[in-house]
Amino acid sequence: YWLLKMKKTDKKLIEEFLRVDHAGERGAIKIYEGQLLALKTFMKNDDLKSKLEEMKLHEQEHADFFDKEIKKRNIKPTKFLPLWDLLGVGLGFGSTLMGKKAAMLCTASVEEVIDKHYQNQINQLKDDEKELKNKIIKFRDDEIHHKNIAYEEGATKDGIYSIMDKIIKTGSKIAIGISEKF
Repeated sequence: YWLLKMKKTDKKLIEEFLRVDHAGERGAIKIYEGQLLALKTFMKNDDLKSKLEEMKLHEQEHADFFDKEIKKRNIKPTKFLPLWDLLGVGLGFGSTLMGKKAAMLCTASVEEVIDKHYQNQINQLKDDEKELKNKIIKFRDDEIHHKNIAYEEGATKDGIYSIMDKIIKTGSKIAIGISEKF
């Protein structure tokens, strides 16, 4: 009985991991889409635009993997995808309108939450999910790279930016919690 219960718990855990990771990577794409929209319409910065486009490509690779996994394993995506899409575009667009430091802080703040989130998943995955674990390790490395780029490009937590950092991180954690379950 205990072994059956453990197996079931593990399956539920994998479902939660895949559901939230699928939503999170899609959310990251939407944030970048919002940032790029702001750069294309209001603020011209070709250097930043090319960096954001490159990071968006990584997020697309991640999202494609999780999209295939949830379909393969017959897992329903979170019901909140339309809301996360809207909030992601809004966050990306709004942070970019506030300037380059705010746009880069948006990326850094989200990636710091995702770094810890992915590390937590890596620590819980067992050997029977080696492929998934290896993908999450690779994706975590990509997210850390994005965070580092954001700081190199001027992200800061000084002054008012510390409040923005807390708001973005809190929102990200709430979205993670909701997406795991629903």
